[in-house]
Amino acid sequence: MAAGQLIFVSGGVRSGKSAWAEGLIRETPAKKKVYLASGWANDTEMAERIQRHRDDRKEHGWHTIEQPLQLERAVPEIAPEDAVLWDCATTWLANELYEGWEQGNPCVERPDCMEQKWAELQKTVEQIRNRTKLFVIVSNEVLDDFIRDRTYQQWLGRIHLWLVVQSDQAYEVENGVAYRRK
Repeated sequence: MAAGQLIFVSGGVRSGKSAWAEGLIRETPAKKKVYLASGWANDTEMAERIQRHRDDRKEHGWHTIEQPLQLERAVPEIAPEDAVLWDCATTWLANELYEGWEQGNPCVERPDCMEQKWAELQKTVEQIRNRTKLFVIVSNEVLDDFIRDRTYQQWLGRIHLWLVVQSDQAYEVENGVAYRRK
C-alpha cells in the first residue's frame, strides 16, 4: 500500500468492520501498528472491556493510544513508518458532541463548539494521513447506531461524507465481508 493512504471502513454494529480493518493493518509492513481507541471507561464494565481489548491487542503487537476526546493529542505518538487504525469515529463523535454533559453544558448546545471540533478533526486526519504509511478509519453506519439524536446523525453523516471524499478507498462491511464503495 502506498505511503499516506487513507482507507475508510463503515458497517453496522457487529458487522465485522473492526476485525476486517485490523486485518488491513496486519498485512501492511509497518514499524508499529497503532490502535487509536475512542472508547470511554465511564463505568466498571466498560473499563474491564477496554482493558481486555488493550491486553488482546498488546499480545498481537499493537500499540494502543486511548484517545476518547481530542484526537489531535495522539499525533505526536505516531511515527512516519506506522500503520494506524482509528476505531472508531462514531464513538469519538458521541464523546465530543456530548462533552460537558455532566456539567450541564454539552458541546452540542454551545455556539460553534462542534464547528471547532470538526475543523480540528479535519486537520488531525490530514496530519495522521500525511505522517503514516496507512491510516484506516472505522465507523458505524449513520442510522445503525444506538444514538437516535438527529444532530448526532447529521454530524456523523457529514463526517462520513468528508471521509469518503478524502479516502483513497472506502468499504462497507457486512458479516465480515467488505464491499468496496470507492
